[in-house]
Amino acid sequence: MDAAFTAEQDAIRRTLREILGKRCGPDEVKAAVRTAAGHDRELWQQLSRQLGLPGIAVAEEYGGVGCTPADLALACEETGRALLPSPLLATAVLCAPLVAALGSGAQRSALLPPLASGGLTAALAVPGPLLATALALTGEDAVGQWSGGGRAGGIQARPGEAGDGWRLYGEAAQVLDGHSAPLLLVPAHAGGFARSRTLLFLVREDAPGLVRSRQAVLDETRPQARIQLRDVPAELLGDPGGEGRAADVPAALAATGRTASAALAAEAVGAADQALARTVEYVRQREQFGRAIGSFQAVKHRLADLYVQVQAARSAAYYAAWDPDQGGLALAQALEALRMTAGEAIQLHGGIGFTWEHDAHLYFKRAASDELLFGPVHRLRAHAADRAGLFAPAPASAPTAASASASVSASASVPVSGVASGVASPPTAAAPDAPPPAHEKVAV
Repeated sequence: MDAAFTAEQDAIRRTLREILGKRCGPDEVKAAVRTAAGHDRELWQQLSRQLGLPGIAVAEEYGGVGCTPADLALACEETGRALLPSPLLATAVLCAPLVAALGSGAQRSALLPPLASGGLTAALAVPGPLLATALALTGEDAVGQWSGGGRAGGIQARPGEAGDGWRLYGEAAQVLDGHSAPLLLVPAHAGGFARSRTLLFLVREDAPGLVRSRQAVLDETRPQARIQLRDVPAELLGDPGGEGRAADVPAALAATGRTASAALAAEAVGAADQALARTVEYVRQREQFGRAIGSFQAVKHRLADLYVQVQAARSAAYYAAWDPDQGGLALAQALEALRMTAGEAIQLHGGIGFTWEHDAHLYFKRAASDELLFGPVHRLRAHAADRAGLFAPAPASAPTAASASASVSASASVPVSGVASGVASPPTAAAPDAPPPAHEKVAV
């Protein structure tokens, strides 16, 4: 294994950092999130044209760059450093892999090229606050009960009356970029109790009965929307006779969750690293008692602990980019590092850091929002431990040959006269060290 980055990966990192450094400062971020789209459309088109950012991990035959998910994770580290508000996570990390994995040939040819070019954005509408469950980040649910389970709530799907596709009814409360994405990928429950299964559907922005409203959220750099589906026409993602592939939907979501966790871990590492860098720069300039506060030993120790934690999270994120199966554990490490770094950044900035308008709060809000959406940390770690079998009971050891032969010889030495006649053998004298027999309780 060669852990060094390739020249192409270094070029992606360098170019993206240069563009975002010029176009995505804290003031630009605050201005972009207050637009109707929730992001800077011009910057998104620039990143799509110059770097092919949304199509980094899309195959070249569908108009993508043809890189690996590791390259996408590397790009996410730079977007996390700038807290870039963009459709990258919802479109390239969550939706494009699902279309590539489950879509029919015609659907892949129609959807992947515009998704890769940035001309089309998409959002994954999971019912309720269950995105982490659907992506198998905090637990396994191969049946897909989170999609509705045939009960009230969730999102329910039924075939159209005239055989004209499907109809959806339900609600999704926390859909990333759901207010602006022209295409929605909606997991829904179908079949009732008899044929319970989870299917994935495509819903267009102009579908009748679709109601979308942007939500007020803690982290404005992650815009969310409430999606209401009122008997909305939908297209099944996959072949027309693909109902037999219903078991593939939870598996595809889990596979997408593994790659997404690696990208999210890298993104959190980038944010934590930038928050630490800004804090170090501040303590070098801020003076107290005639000297910079960064020269005090207590401050140095706190910053050193943060540096070690961020570097450990970076190592875990890079390893998860190479092996996505370790993404959940890397995400837990990165989210914890971001939360600790953002909190210490507010503390070390002093009184100005506690003001809500300070830039340090952008990183603190991102840390809190990511844990609510994709965590919490303890559940990510618990699920990783379960998958690794860390707390699985030890298997019972098979009897050895010596013990088996001893038991056979012992049973052979028992007299059979009493057994044959139905009379128990007389009791033998107890060994000197043997415990006394238990007293029997007799009812009187």
